[in-house]
Amino acid sequence: MDNQEQSSLEEDGDNRRGLVLFWRGYSNTITPERLPGLGTKVVLQAALGVNHGVFLVEGGEVYSIGHLSSKNGSKNAHKPGPVLEKNFIGQRVASVAAGSFHSGAVTVDGIAYMWGENSAGQCAVASKSQVSEPTPVNISDPETSPPQLIRVLQLACGEQHTLALSVRREVWAWGSGCQLGLVTNVFPVIRPQKVEHLAGRIVLQVACGAHHSLALVQRLQPQEVKSIPEKCNQCHQLLITMMDKEDHVIISDNHYCPLGVALMETKSKRDTQSPNHTSLASEEVHLSKSTVAGAVDTNGQTEEHVPDAAPSEAGDTTGNEQLNSQRASETVNGTRPRNSPYPDEEAVKEYFKKLSDQSHGENNCRNSGFAPVQDGTEPDPASPTVGSALNNLVVSCASAVGVKVAATYEAGALSLRKVMNYYSCSPQSGAAALAGLPVEGLKETREEQVKLEESMQGKKSSSLVDIREEESEGARRRLSLPGLLSQVSPRLLRKVGRAKMRNLALTPTAGTEADTLLPSLQTEVWSWGRGKEGQLGHGDILARLQPLCIKSLNNKEVIQVTAGANHSLAMTAKSQVYSWGSNSYGQLGHKESLSTVPRLAKISEDVLVWDLAAGQEHTVFLADGDGTQQSLYYSGRLNFQDDALAEGNGTSLHQPVQLCFSPAFDYVSKVIAGGQCCLAVVDKNVMGYIASLHELSSSERKFYVKLSNIKSQILRPLLSLDNLGCALGGTTSQLLQEMTSRFSKLCYLIGQHGASLNNFLHGAKKVATLAMLEHADLFLDSYKEYCDGVCNFLVMGGFQQLAKPTIDFFPKNHELLRSLAEVNEDMPLTDILHCLFYLPIQHLQDYSRVLLKFATCFEVTMPEYQKLQDISSKYEALALHLNRKRKEAEFTLSFWRTFPGKMTDSLRRPDRRLLCESSNKGLTLQNAGRFSVNWFILFNDAFVHAQFSTHHIFPLSTLWVEPLSEETCGMNGLKIISPEEQFILVASTPLEKTKWLRALSQAVDQALKGTHDDVAPTGVNVQRLLDPPVSRTATYTFYKDVRLKDAKYKGRWLSGKPHGKGLLTWPDGRVYSGMFKNGFEDGCGEYTVPNKTQNNANHYQGHWKDGKMHGYGIYSYSTGEVYEGMFQDNMRHGHGMMRSGKLTSSSPSMFIGQWVQDRRTGYGVFDDITRGEKYMGMWVDDLRQGCGVVVTQFGLYYEGMFSANKMMGRGILLSEDDTCYEGEFSDDWMLNGKGTLNMPNGDYIEGTFCGEWGSGIKITGTYLKSNAFEAEKEKTARKKLGSLAVPSDEKWKAVFEECWHQLGCETAGQGEVWKAWDSIAVALTTSRRQYKDSSLDTMSRSQTQTLESLEVIPQYVGPMTMEKYENIKKYLMKACDTSLHPLGKLVETLVAVYRMTYVGVGASRRLLPQAVKEIKSYLKHIFQIVRFLFPDLPEEGSVITCTASEADAHPHLYLQTSVKDSGSESPVFGMMVTSSGLLLPMLLPRLYPPLFTLYALENEREEDVYWDCVLRLNKQPDLALLSFLGVQQKFWPMAVRSLGEKEKVLSNSKDSCFSTAVECLQQISTTFTPADKLKVIQQTFEDITQEVLGILQQDFLWSMDDLFPVFLYVVLRARIRNLGSEVHLIEDLMDPCLQHGEQGIMFTTLKACYFQIQNEKLT
Repeated sequence: MDNQEQSSLEEDGDNRRGLVLFWRGYSNTITPERLPGLGTKVVLQAALGVNHGVFLVEGGEVYSIGHLSSKNGSKNAHKPGPVLEKNFIGQRVASVAAGSFHSGAVTVDGIAYMWGENSAGQCAVASKSQVSEPTPVNISDPETSPPQLIRVLQLACGEQHTLALSVRREVWAWGSGCQLGLVTNVFPVIRPQKVEHLAGRIVLQVACGAHHSLALVQRLQPQEVKSIPEKCNQCHQLLITMMDKEDHVIISDNHYCPLGVALMETKSKRDTQSPNHTSLASEEVHLSKSTVAGAVDTNGQTEEHVPDAAPSEAGDTTGNEQLNSQRASETVNGTRPRNSPYPDEEAVKEYFKKLSDQSHGENNCRNSGFAPVQDGTEPDPASPTVGSALNNLVVSCASAVGVKVAATYEAGALSLRKVMNYYSCSPQSGAAALAGLPVEGLKETREEQVKLEESMQGKKSSSLVDIREEESEGARRRLSLPGLLSQVSPRLLRKVGRAKMRNLALTPTAGTEADTLLPSLQTEVWSWGRGKEGQLGHGDILARLQPLCIKSLNNKEVIQVTAGANHSLAMTAKSQVYSWGSNSYGQLGHKESLSTVPRLAKISEDVLVWDLAAGQEHTVFLADGDGTQQSLYYSGRLNFQDDALAEGNGTSLHQPVQLCFSPAFDYVSKVIAGGQCCLAVVDKNVMGYIASLHELSSSERKFYVKLSNIKSQILRPLLSLDNLGCALGGTTSQLLQEMTSRFSKLCYLIGQHGASLNNFLHGAKKVATLAMLEHADLFLDSYKEYCDGVCNFLVMGGFQQLAKPTIDFFPKNHELLRSLAEVNEDMPLTDILHCLFYLPIQHLQDYSRVLLKFATCFEVTMPEYQKLQDISSKYEALALHLNRKRKEAEFTLSFWRTFPGKMTDSLRRPDRRLLCESSNKGLTLQNAGRFSVNWFILFNDAFVHAQFSTHHIFPLSTLWVEPLSEETCGMNGLKIISPEEQFILVASTPLEKTKWLRALSQAVDQALKGTHDDVAPTGVNVQRLLDPPVSRTATYTFYKDVRLKDAKYKGRWLSGKPHGKGLLTWPDGRVYSGMFKNGFEDGCGEYTVPNKTQNNANHYQGHWKDGKMHGYGIYSYSTGEVYEGMFQDNMRHGHGMMRSGKLTSSSPSMFIGQWVQDRRTGYGVFDDITRGEKYMGMWVDDLRQGCGVVVTQFGLYYEGMFSANKMMGRGILLSEDDTCYEGEFSDDWMLNGKGTLNMPNGDYIEGTFCGEWGSGIKITGTYLKSNAFEAEKEKTARKKLGSLAVPSDEKWKAVFEECWHQLGCETAGQGEVWKAWDSIAVALTTSRRQYKDSSLDTMSRSQTQTLESLEVIPQYVGPMTMEKYENIKKYLMKACDTSLHPLGKLVETLVAVYRMTYVGVGASRRLLPQAVKEIKSYLKHIFQIVRFLFPDLPEEGSVITCTASEADAHPHLYLQTSVKDSGSESPVFGMMVTSSGLLLPMLLPRLYPPLFTLYALENEREEDVYWDCVLRLNKQPDLALLSFLGVQQKFWPMAVRSLGEKEKVLSNSKDSCFSTAVECLQQISTTFTPADKLKVIQQTFEDITQEVLGILQQDFLWSMDDLFPVFLYVVLRARIRNLGSEVHLIEDLMDPCLQHGEQGIMFTTLKACYFQIQNEKLT
């Protein structure tokens, strides 16, 4: 660095970050230089190509430097300094990338830009070899319509291709070559295409070498892994074949479609490759039945090593030509086919040669000092001992039978391991063979296992099948091995199949919460492209056209990948580096000339690498150094300026060498390499912030390595012991598994945090984005969860029990445990294990300390300072809390050692902690016996009263503590209340009383809130006295109460009693869910009682009182019956409806009426659907008794007396043809006694009758012919029909009584008005709350508004005015619209009983008079209730007076003459109050359908006559009909308006005259109440008058002679089908005050027209 640059660097001061230092290669005198031209700009990212570089600076600007051929027109053109890419001005660039000769950038919007060399389409621009300026790349998904633009997250560039990682974690590629991973043979690919082979996977990072590609992919969850197909996806041939021979079985999976993915290669090429590259599984398996016995090796060797073979030198560019030439040579030379079962002599010699080479390779591996893989990955599920014996068997057989038989047994060994895995119920770790080895032996064994796995990697990669994966899938692949299994020792199979204690993995499953917030460690590395230098890592030098997973890197927790020109590197979470590919200059970091599989770089174990970069022929490692400084290591091609010096030192470094820069630089956050250059992005230590960041990152990496060592060197060997489960016992074993699982989860989180800190140091380093700040709850919860597991294990004495197996496993070497537990002094093994498992918790203090150091780097007023302080206090508080929990666990453990053994077994639980106990006699039971022993123990979840050998547990959630006043009771007493017991405890001193009261109250409060494990903020006194709530939610199981014995209650409590909402369940299946009050069911609730006989359940939903069904409810019986109505004392009492069966059942029926003590008593309606009969009358004790009416579906009608459920006594019977019998009955339809039988024609018989109606009747009497007087007498008798029925006022008394009860009145009208309104308010509030709590019923917006309006009570005190009357009417309309109001419930019930009575079989014309009377009875009773609620409402028939102005506003008022005053009469306006006028508008619309049906049936005959005449008269034209009806011609309309124009009425015109009046009259069928129908009639008259006025053009007064014909015309043209029913309905229910008024006269005119039409003669 020259003086100018040094001065420039010094001028920057200490507040700089993002400085860039660069150097070339390695030499003893190398010095990093400051990159010129960037000035004071902060570099965020950098990327290097072969001869150029790209830099992203703060603010989003992009600079290019070096040989910019695309800009200068020549590849050798060189720019002296950085060049600003002006196309990015105004845009925010997020990242940059560089290929060999082209560059790329990604904006924050996800748009990719490319520029530079484009000869292979790597810039995605067509028809250009050079792209001089950054050009956006259009990446869109053609599978969507319209094509969706893909946002890019990262770019990676090679020499001739580019990869883009999208925000959806998909990979897109363009350019040329197989390194694209696309299914195409057309190059270049200009339009970016998706790499389909990685679709469905989460790609975390992509990297590009010169002609190969890498992808870091998150491993799929187990349920996402696809099953192994039976056939090849490419050639559709079976992957595994099997043949049974007479003396052997042939199993072959030698199918090899090396396109594997898509690369085609035939079997002939594999025959010509090195034997070491041939997969064991690719050989045909010949299992002879006669050559296995006695061939077991007993040398005690644990592993058989197969070294990596030298790769084939065949390139990847001459594929098909070489294949064809090899096939031709094999055919000419006559090579023996591979499927021949007998080897020749040459094969045997070749195999011996392989054995010698193999042995030599093993020695080389041992002597090379190759570092073993000591990570925390899962062990091979197959037993090492079994594997070694079978591999030795292969070696011993080779000399006798030759290569083919040896290969057969070699594959047989693999197959046997598969079978053993099938018989094993848990993964086998092989620890049984390692139990007697010291730690060094374990380490050596692991090294040998790693070497075996790596040597096997070359074999499995050639067939693209992972052998370990095959073994794990062994249980799912069909194997037929009778020859081999018959010779295998049963003892060996039993040993392999023995169940192990460990049935869970020490690695957390993917998809956890941490994986969504932090970088995942469950990763895989996929590679594709050219492989002639082994840079793909699959154990061969073949090319791959599509991505293929590097199986040997699975479970290695790779977090970063990078690629040089022809080599690749992967960094793990344990800061280890794996490298593979070309090693011509030592760029892999080890001495192997070429590595086709990943190997560990030879860096000291103490050096933790956390960033790396690969250049063209070199690699740079960034690692933690001594203290707080970093270390840079270099491996690869040297760069000497002095040729003589280069000759003396060589041109390469085959082992990473630390770079010794002078002068020392500050903190390096990232290294970049490219071509022969290296870059380091350096940050100045501003106020110690950068140093603190690096300190945190370094300590987290070291901590993760330590935890991983504990997991791999201690936990995994211990958990794999055969007898561990038996030694610990079931409970302790489960707690150990839980603790180790949580340890593994915490370890995984720490590894993720370390990876996250690496990314943080590479980024903008904003403290707010620190994972331990942003996701602090995740860390806190993980530590709390782990501490709970350790404390639970400690409380149950787990460490004492674990000590013995640990001593057996580590008999002579405790140094490993001491070093890992960080314990120096000698202490018992139990304490060492204790410290070992508490080690992670101590790391919390480091978090708090580092965060405080961060806080000192910010101003006190800054939000970052406050956040850091808050989170730091949380970590500190958690550390203190976990320390307190540890002491509680130790205190509890010491208590259990002194507690009597029998009770310990029943009381000891992992999560139970001791808080207080009365062994010092500080607390005694009041009135206890002299020799009694009472020991009170307070745990965190229960209060225990122990007596001798018995004890009782009181759950804290249902425990109430009340201090007794010393002045009142004279002692230091505490009253203990539980759901079934109450007792008083006496403390020895006031201080002891306060101590126990505080402890009990705090324990109860924490048990209710679940805050025993909550962390109290620092500085808060957690010992303050807390008063637990008297009302609470808790769960309790009753054990004493006879009614509730063994029942479990969950819900609200009040002072030891269930009070509020709760759930009560009995062991026999009974369930109650609802409200409680003082320990009893009270309020709304559901009750279910199972019926095992019916295989169904009885279900009740309704109201309760004092533990019994009381009030309205619905009871569904297991027999299918359903009762809906009132209950009292668990019995049906009051009004209710019982439905029995369904229409399709054997005896469906329905009863609605009054019940008394579970029996039908009073008035009720019974519909026997099977018999087609309906009874309406009185009941006594479930029997028909008293007056009643029966109608049948055949038209029979009976009215009379019933006794003992039979027709007995006087009655009237009518048939469908009007035959009527009136006399005595003795049974149902049984005539017996005197009576009169009236014929339809008027004749009748008087006498004595005997017999069943319809089956023949014996008559003794007189037959009489009718005369005019008798016929009139018969009509009068029919009109009196209903005299023997139940009077209307006696019906449905229970319905009205229930309404009065809801209003707080014992009897009708007896009660306080204000209490009634209070009852209404309570009913509305309760109903709204029930609707709100119900998950099934939802209240509509209109219902909510109605209820809200009902909360406003209209004024009911004071003189009644028209305004008050209208307000009352509006209130009643709203009240009747909702069933939640007592009046609405009443109306709803009345509608139900009315329809039940008069619908179906009850739709009989004989019942019309009773139906009309019943409606009037309803009005009478409801009006009585309304007058009770509004006392000032006048009686029926009274008049409300009003002024003339009010009369104008209310045209329905009529004029009343007042009393003479001062000799003159002054008219007074008023309105008569009637029940029909007030209540009929809200009641009749609901009852209209069944009522009008009865009217239609009653008037059916005369309606037919009327309708026939209407149809005939309507055939005439208007003028002819007017003339026929006698309408004077002056009233004839000569012209009418149609569509706004006048049209002349012609002689043939129809329906044109008085059309307005006709349309108005037709509306009478759309109205319900008589008042509305009368308004329609009145409006019709007014329309007629208006039209006549238009014709006459002068005022006139109607006379009835003139009016009647015109109105008759309108009635005829209106064509009202049931006009007679309308007329009779109006007549029966019309308000009496309207009968003699104007509307009454108009109605009389309509009625006259109806009768006139019936009698009208057309001739």
